[in-house]
Order: sequence, then C-alpha cells, then structure tokens
Amino acid sequence: MPERAAAECSTRGRGGRHHACMSNLPTEDQLRALVDTFYGRARAHPSLGPLFAATVLDWDHHLAVVQNFWSHALLGTSRYKGHPYPVHIGLPIQREHFGMWLELFRVAAQETLPAVAAKAAIAKAEHMAESFRAGLFPFDPVPSHELPPVKGAGPGAA
Repeated sequence: MPERAAAECSTRGRGGRHHACMSNLPTEDQLRALVDTFYGRARAHPSLGPLFAATVLDWDHHLAVVQNFWSHALLGTSRYKGHPYPVHIGLPIQREHFGMWLELFRVAAQETLPAVAAKAAIAKAEHMAESFRAGLFPFDPVPSHELPPVKGAGPGAA
C-alpha cells in the first residue's frame, strides 16, 4: 500500500524523474515523536535501559542530536554534520543489543512516521545496525543466509 500511495503522489520533474510528494516526508514534529517514542521505550527496556543510563549524561542534548540526525537522514537538512559510528566506539554495546534496538526502532517508526518515511527510516537504521555491528564485532561470523551468492556457483555451474 505505501508504494501505491507514493505512486499516486509522484509527479514528473525535470528530465522525466519522479519526485514524491511532501506528504511522504516526515515533519519535524513526527521526527521528534519518533525519537521521544523510541528513547522512552529504550530507557525502560530491561537490557537497553541500563546501557543508556550509564552512557547518556545529558538527555536533552542527546535527543536533540538524534533528532538532528534523523532530520538530516530523512529530510536532507544540514543540522547534523557528524558521524554516528565514532561516538559509539568504546560503549558497552553487546551483540544482542542490535536486535533489541532495531525491534524498538521499527515499531516506533511505524507508529510515528508516514509509511514511506517509516520504511526509509527503518532501512537506514538496519543499515546502521549492520555497519556498527561489523565495526564493533569484526570477527563475528556472518550467517550463511546473509552472504551474497558466489559468482559461478549454483545450478548448472561447472
């Protein structure tokens, strides 16, 4: 259904390219709701809560930085200029935290953002989680279902 709404809402711009209408983009208020909803749940989570409590000293600042990140990522604003990965190096993040974080984020995004924006935010969060996990735990084996297919392998390959 989100694809249909996006298709109905697109127009042809210069060069014949499609541009999605503004209703597919989140508002700053929706991004604030996403951040507040996610962190409200993360702070109450039995495993994530203690991690955040031990590492985030100024919640107002943290929430503003994260909202600026999502504004940059989804709206293209220039309020966030940093890189999120270096900030997370050295934190007591464990492998299992990634799945918990993503589960809470997916639900919060679906509850607070328009469908197309939620899909984009979730894709960005999943990519970040995969990248952070690979950086923080570089020697973890990648499950075989996540490996790309080997060229020349498969049915009929010699």
